[in-house]
Amino acid sequence: MNSAASSPLSGASRSFARSLARAAAFGLAMIVAAPAMAGPASVEPEESMLTTLPSPKPSWVFLQRGVALPGTTVFDTSTGKYVAQIETPILGDLAIDPAGKHYYVAETVWTRRLHGTRQNFISVYDAHTLTLEGDIDIPGRILVGNRERDFVVSDDGKTAYVYDFSPISSINVIDLVKRKFVKNVELPGCADLIPNQGVGVVSLCSDGSLASVNLTGDKADITRTDPFFNATGDPVFDDVQFDRTKAEAVMLSYSGLVYTAKLGAKPVVSAPFSIQEAAGLRKGETRPLDLNWYPTGHQPSALHRASGHLYVLMHAGEFWSHKDNATEIWDLDLAARKVVKRIAVDGGPNVINVTQEPEPKLVVLSDGDGGNTGYALPGTAQVIDPATWTVKFNLRDSGSGLIQVMQ
Repeated sequence: MNSAASSPLSGASRSFARSLARAAAFGLAMIVAAPAMAGPASVEPEESMLTTLPSPKPSWVFLQRGVALPGTTVFDTSTGKYVAQIETPILGDLAIDPAGKHYYVAETVWTRRLHGTRQNFISVYDAHTLTLEGDIDIPGRILVGNRERDFVVSDDGKTAYVYDFSPISSINVIDLVKRKFVKNVELPGCADLIPNQGVGVVSLCSDGSLASVNLTGDKADITRTDPFFNATGDPVFDDVQFDRTKAEAVMLSYSGLVYTAKLGAKPVVSAPFSIQEAAGLRKGETRPLDLNWYPTGHQPSALHRASGHLYVLMHAGEFWSHKDNATEIWDLDLAARKVVKRIAVDGGPNVINVTQEPEPKLVVLSDGDGGNTGYALPGTAQVIDPATWTVKFNLRDSGSGLIQVMQ
């Protein structure tokens, strides 16, 4: 009798079995399918669907994936779960509608990828479906990215302001209701835009002053405070915190000086105090090789507006070491001018923000390589309960850039 005919396996089946045996011998895992059986194939029809998101919640955080990868991931800090991803390009800037109806993205493209005609615009996304509703064309803008104060929306959600640098510093004003560009206002030597309710915007300037841009009339009226910091001797981080309810900005210098400014038609800046002295330590110095605790990071501070507590990433080092990773978080009560807690933090974070809930949650983020390059792959964000200083969640591969929250 023919041995092949007496075998329970056909030639194709024996070949399939030998493949499995070889895979097993090498410890390989295979995803396999049984040999096709005769008869008509059964194919399940594909169905497309659209999931509707709720309006952005105070517990949500928006984490830019950095320069390496585009997109902004959204997580719920109450559950630690991924919610969605907003289409933001590398070096794009996200702004959140205060009413929670839209997400706005300021971006730039070229018609031939890296050359050709440059196009600058704001993309408008529905906050519930993330569908693109349209674009608003704007003049040229500098490509910065990972800066919260390059693109801001007014408190009433009707006007957007986009930082521009072509060829000098200026502000593009956009009507979000009519969805059209309104005008460009030159503001040489200034950057960092802060909404100034009922007036326009306030900007941080290289001469050490704050410029208030009044946009209520046909012509922009610009006034400046006296210089209050030294931009070359002890600069202020561009991570300016802003309390809309109090109309107050909080600024932090590289040496650890804390400034507050009451906004309005003519901002008033208070005398600074030292965050190190607020912790019972020696004031930070700017002289070389003087070891102390200093603020640090790409996004070094976060203000919980209801409580008036400023959370600051800190590290031990010398002046100009502001890009080193943090080893502690300091909880500063601004009204009392006192550091009420100092907590060690793992992972060397360089970005921090805080949700604006009655019982807030801190979110700190380290780059994928543990450095402050902004070019790393997405790293791990920690969600921390500042009441107990325990880590509630680790959000892996979440981002490596800016963290934003609902205001």
